[in-house]
Amino acid sequence: MADAEQKAMQLMAEAEKKLSSSKGFLGSLFGFFSGSSKVDEAMELYQQAANKFKMAKKWSAAAHAFTELASLYGKAGSRLDAATNYVEAGNCYKKTDPNEAVNCLLKAIEIYTDMGKFVMAAKHHQSIGEIYETEVADIEKAIQHFEQASDYFRGEENNSSSNKCLLKVAMYAAQMENYEKAIQIYEQVATSSLESSLLKYSAKEYMFRATLCHLVVDVTNAKIAVEKYEEMYPAFQDSRECKLLKALMTHLEEQNVDAFTDTVKDYDSISRLDQWYTTMLLRIKKTINAEDIC
Repeated sequence: MADAEQKAMQLMAEAEKKLSSSKGFLGSLFGFFSGSSKVDEAMELYQQAANKFKMAKKWSAAAHAFTELASLYGKAGSRLDAATNYVEAGNCYKKTDPNEAVNCLLKAIEIYTDMGKFVMAAKHHQSIGEIYETEVADIEKAIQHFEQASDYFRGEENNSSSNKCLLKVAMYAAQMENYEKAIQIYEQVATSSLESSLLKYSAKEYMFRATLCHLVVDVTNAKIAVEKYEEMYPAFQDSRECKLLKALMTHLEEQNVDAFTDTVKDYDSISRLDQWYTTMLLRIKKTINAEDIC
């Protein structure tokens, strides 16, 4: 691997030398690409160097090589190749520098949107959302990019990918106590799911999530929502999720924290509740009057 890194560094030096020699007297007169054969050779050397750096797992160096290559393609007017190499650079930076990864992906997105390639732009907005979600821990920025990805996907009739991004937005909106936004999205995705025989079954999960968001705020609105969901999707009424919700509403109205806790435990023993559900249920539980908890 050390040999690969050394070879890559030699290739980078050769590429830079080629570029320098292409910027001579003719270059100053007729523009950078008057020495296009040397520029082409430099681009090939950058490509080889980037791949060698990847072999050596020198991710920042590989990303730098891909960025140089992307810049040259951009100057040459090969926008698609420029975007592709910015994405390559971004993928390498993901392993070492998430913020630089975002910068490279944003450059690729700018090119893709200018070219009308909105599905590609959407995919990379989604990738940036995931970087902010897992690497940088900036949930507000993650939400922005998931929303933009969803919009682009929907504009290209890719509703499945659009909904996947929207569900991320709803999940984080609820965590940040923006329940109205979360409910609106869960209802939107549930309605979309009911239009497909393959996706219909998943609608109950989104109705379940929407109702939990309602329950944090108001039991009456939660009851109204459940009635609406049962009309939209009659099978929801017989689901374990719906039965749990109705039991929890009863316990909330009775201010019975022990019954609430036992009901959740019973449900969890059969269908494991993930961190999001646990967080929402704890928030709902805290709405029971403190004196009754004691």
